[in-house]
Amino acid sequence: MISREDMLGLFADMKKNAPWDMNKPLLWGYFFADQDKAKLETAGQLLQAQGYQQVGIYDSKPEADTPALWWLHIEKVELHTVDTLHARNQEFYRFAADQQLESYDGMDVGPA
Repeated sequence: MISREDMLGLFADMKKNAPWDMNKPLLWGYFFADQDKAKLETAGQLLQAQGYQQVGIYDSKPEADTPALWWLHIEKVELHTVDTLHARNQEFYRFAADQQLESYDGMDVGPA
């Protein structure tokens, strides 16, 4: 689970190293994982209804002895602070639990 302290570290690192202005909206990507692709398809539709863009659903290229793990990637241009991103992560942990997904796996960020 991503903590508020993790968010503090992320924002400090971005402020120091990222080539974009953190005071402007950025493109935030969010990731969910499950072995059942259909559950992720349903989750993607629910998140699209909330204004997120579905980038895709990808498999993890399973090996012979491990089942496939599917990844749902959504994104949205948003302006975040440490606290709003922490709240968003908590919201997505609850969403994953409500949808009985294996996990909410975190986020990435880039210029909008």
